[in-house]
Amino acid sequence: MQDTWFEVGALFISAFISSTIAPGGSEAVLAYMVDAGQYQIGLLVIVATIGNTLGAMTTWGLGVFAAKKFPVASLLSEKKQKALNIVKSRGIWSLLFSWLPIIGDGLCFAGGWLNLPIVPAIIMIFLGKLGRYAAIAWVFA
Repeated sequence: MQDTWFEVGALFISAFISSTIAPGGSEAVLAYMVDAGQYQIGLLVIVATIGNTLGAMTTWGLGVFAAKKFPVASLLSEKKQKALNIVKSRGIWSLLFSWLPIIGDGLCFAGGWLNLPIVPAIIMIFLGKLGRYAAIAWVFA
């Protein structure tokens, strides 16, 4: 039992790191754990989703901090400029796509930069990431 919690905790950490600026491979960790068949799939999906959502909110917080320190959007990289424009035009709904590679981190950063309402943002980010991890679990189950 203790080994199980350690391994599930490792999934959480992998998911958290994968959703911050640092690269990670939480999808591979989840796929491996689902394929192993030793864990409740629902638990794995929820743990990965929560970890990834909290990591995204860390990136969100960096956006909030950056907006206070550097309020001029021209200081952003081209990738983050694109994400900023998407979030400006689509609003909170764009955060459903925070699970996408490369642009997802930029969307979360832009959401913080634009000071979108935090509770709806958390919900949208969580739902997008839940969909991705559920799909991965379904494929490997």
